[in-house]
Amino acid sequence: MNLLFEYVKAFAVGGALCVFGQLLIDYTKLTPARILTLYVVLGVVLGAVGVYQPLADWAGAGATVPLTGFGNLLAKGVKKAVAESGLLGAFTGGFTAAAGGICAAVFFGLIVALLFKPGDKNK
Repeated sequence: MNLLFEYVKAFAVGGALCVFGQLLIDYTKLTPARILTLYVVLGVVLGAVGVYQPLADWAGAGATVPLTGFGNLLAKGVKKAVAESGLLGAFTGGFTAAAGGICAAVFFGLIVALLFKPGDKNK
């Protein structure tokens, strides 16, 4: 039962983030690229003020997988690097914290690009 509740929490929070994004697409003139950027910046701001991490601890993957979770990861990396390296950490912390995820995305993107041939979507 406890594991099922973890899935429900993740689904509810991740779904709420998706619903909010869809509402922004449907009812504003914001482009999807601007909404994605908004989500990352929102994650950075909420992570910097300490609000996002309790949500991520409670909701698990429902809060850490979306773009807001990436923004929170950047904020945590900068906080840690500033504490260790001072002002230089403000420039390097986000890269260090997100390096593994970014490398994995590039690597798996390359693998998929090599395995599959793109097709014409107009057919």
